[in-house]
Amino acid sequence: MQLTAKLASVLPEQTGNGKNGVWKKQDIIVETEGQYPKKVCISLWGEKHDRNLLKVGSKLNISFDIESREFNGKWYTDVKAWKIEGVNEGGGAASYHDEPVTYAPPTFESDSGSVISNDDCPF
Repeated sequence: MQLTAKLASVLPEQTGNGKNGVWKKQDIIVETEGQYPKKVCISLWGEKHDRNLLKVGSKLNISFDIESREFNGKWYTDVKAWKIEGVNEGGGAASYHDEPVTYAPPTFESDSGSVISNDDCPF
């Protein structure tokens, strides 16, 4: 799944020890766009994400998975990001030239070999 949202806040990094060793988790709060904006808490696990992108107010493209698990009869849902990219405010990631392209009007030859201009329309 993918979401484009504005970064509202960066929560303190959490660390701990588990059966697979030391882990790090960074939670961020993003705000969606639209008529009724929603805030979403997204978890970043490990150190594979560019922390320089995490500036409050910046617009982000976030690819994530949603996972739910049961514990003691209650269900808990996590939104885990696996890719974060900054959004180019200029209108997209690709850069194209904004210069207009002009084309020369076509020229045609008559059966006699003379060039027909655009002003020689039969109607």
